[in-house]
This record gives sequence, structure tokens and C-alpha cells, in this order.
Amino acid sequence: MKRIGVTGHRSIPEEAHAHVLAGIRAVLCGLDGSLEALSSLAVGADQLFADLALACGAELTVVIPSGDYEACFADGPELARYRSLKGRAAREVRLDFPHSTDEAYYAAGAYIADHCDRLLAVWDGRPARGFGGTGDIVTYARTLGRPVTVIWRDGVERA
Repeated sequence: MKRIGVTGHRSIPEEAHAHVLAGIRAVLCGLDGSLEALSSLAVGADQLFADLALACGAELTVVIPSGDYEACFADGPELARYRSLKGRAAREVRLDFPHSTDEAYYAAGAYIADHCDRLLAVWDGRPARGFGGTGDIVTYARTLGRPVTVIWRDGVERA
């Protein structure tokens, strides 16, 4: 079984959205054989990845960073989408952090990088805005020697 993990931005500018979807779909739906997709189901890249992975027939493994993770979703629709995707997961990994902190997010990203064969990064190439952000997880995965595929539309910057 191939294992593909994701790290990525929570906000994807509209002008990059179609490019990101096509890039994720090309990777996930272009693989032969069984596939495990690893995601923390954060808003943005993580949820797009999970949706497409399930549509491509992958088994979804969710990595929950903390005991209070659901509290980090800003509104009802965000939380409902998270719960819906989580409910479709084949496996759930819960980390031991009681609260959603930068350290918990970093640990979840590191877990995904540690347990995948390839990491997809929906990333603008810029440094992380806080500890545990996309840039930090890409750097960590690369230190492991993990192949990283960056998906982003050239010339587009996050707000």
C-alpha cells in the first residue's frame, strides 16, 4: 500500500484553487494499487486532499493533533465538514496533546511525514508563519529524505 501525506495552507487564494485541486487529483488518482491518505483534516489543503483521496478510492487516516482540536474550527460548517470527513476515515490516530498548540500541530505534521512514502505540500514556498506551519513540515520531511511534491500556482501569494 502506498501512503501519501499532506501538509498545506489553510487559506488558498481563489486564483490558485483550481490549480491546487488539479495537482492533488493528478497525484492521488494517478497511482496504481491501494492507497492510504494521511491528513489532519484542517480547513483548506488538508480537507481538499482528504475529499479527493476518498473520491479516488484511498483509505483515509486522520491524525488528530489534540484533545480539543474541534474547538479550532471557526464555525459550524467548518466543523461539520471536519466531522463528515473524519467519519469516513478508515483509521484515526490521536496525539496526546490536550490543547491545540503550535507544538501539537508540528507533532501531527511530523507524524504524517514519518508515516508516509511521499508528502504533498500545498505550499507557496515561503517560511511558516508559526511553528508547525507548512514550511516547517516540508523542511522536516526533506530532512527525512521523504519525497515532497509541492503544489502551488506560480505567481500567487497568500494574503
